[in-house]
Amino acid sequence: MVNPANGATERDPAITVRRILKVNHAGEFGAIRIYGAQIWMARRLFPDIVPALSHMREDEIEHCRLFREAMPARQAKPCRVMAFWSLGGFVLGFLTALGGRNMVWICTEAVESTVHRHLEDQLAFLHARDPELHSLIASIQDEELAHLREAEQNQTRRGLGHKLLLPAIASLTDLMIWLSTWGDSSWMRAEMARAKG
Repeated sequence: MVNPANGATERDPAITVRRILKVNHAGEFGAIRIYGAQIWMARRLFPDIVPALSHMREDEIEHCRLFREAMPARQAKPCRVMAFWSLGGFVLGFLTALGGRNMVWICTEAVESTVHRHLEDQLAFLHARDPELHSLIASIQDEELAHLREAEQNQTRRGLGHKLLLPAIASLTDLMIWLSTWGDSSWMRAEMARAKG
């Protein structure tokens, strides 16, 4: 649809809201799989971090449930690429756990910092469009930021592994989000940048 006032293309906000729910639900499912694989490996290699990982996984399970419950009222359905989130999450969790406890925390930092950036865009978009979903995401964001802070504090060093792995995982997370929203994540970021400018 084209806005005659400025010639810009407009999108139906309800479609974007549904895509936000889809990708957030899928992302939480992917996080559950990451933590699940890391916990499985950590029990064998470094059991001291299992309680922290288990607590974060419980948070992600609750977030996944909350996003799933918010779907019917907005006519949203789970993401069609859930299998990719599942497999990708498991493989990422398994490989980073093989790299050691520091790699586990780098993975958490990369994923959570990327998620935080996308949640900021979503909150700006939803503020006037869906206050109830805005409130839900804001409360979840607080817990995701706690995960990010814990990951940053638990890293023993920030060497080459951090320099290489952090942007690689962040880029993969961005790609999955972009694919799951059919590009709406890029559109929302551009819209928010225009609004701030």
